[in-house]
Amino acid sequence: MTIELIGLDNVPIVDSDSDIALIIKDAIDKQGCSINHGDIILIAETLISKSEGNFIKIDELIPSEKAISLAEKSKKDPKLVEAILNESNEVVEVGPNFIITETKHGFVCANAGIDESNVGEGLATPMPINPDKSANKIREALENEFEEEIAVIITDTQGRAFRFGAIGTAIGCSGISPLWRRVGEKDLYGRELETTEIATADELAAAASLIMGQADEGLPIVLIRGFSSFDTLRNIDAGMDSIIMPKEFDVFRK
Repeated sequence: MTIELIGLDNVPIVDSDSDIALIIKDAIDKQGCSINHGDIILIAETLISKSEGNFIKIDELIPSEKAISLAEKSKKDPKLVEAILNESNEVVEVGPNFIITETKHGFVCANAGIDESNVGEGLATPMPINPDKSANKIREALENEFEEEIAVIITDTQGRAFRFGAIGTAIGCSGISPLWRRVGEKDLYGRELETTEIATADELAAAASLIMGQADEGLPIVLIRGFSSFDTLRNIDAGMDSIIMPKEFDVFRK
């Protein structure tokens, strides 16, 4: 099996008037790669937030007492900490230069996923308000334009517990199930799989992140072609809710 990762060139700087689906169409047309059945479009979350006018004006925030206290512990800007609290359901843990929270979406990550890179001075972008909805809108527009079944995944860069470094992670999806439950299938020796579940959307996001980069690469949209399990996982109703672990199973926060 061969999988292609194609970074889309010709992606302009995005603002609140940008149509992401149209930007993708234009970039694909200029690059001449078209769209095929089973293609997966992965988009950096910053583009989604910027196109939806979802900005945080950090300098205008007034830190609360809680934000000031957490800023002292984490050595972060109190105004940024206030923004983190505003985007979170709860604070999970505080460490040197990071605050682990549960976001309003239910994701557990550093600094509520707020991004200060690739955005104007004094601004930051939170996660998109509804990443699944954003992905679905883009998928439907591209499917109507190219008349092919595809999937769209919104990605973020996040760390992992007990490991240095960050990887691409899925925070929104449409057209594909983010979780591949393989319970009941057989392994190479004929044994039945009892617990195996694959975080497919996260694996695809991590692959795309190799192309997107984290600095000035300027490739925030990646097309993945040749994923052989697309039809198996095709689902226009699935979202990221299915991949979030219920708190009763979370042994680290008990």
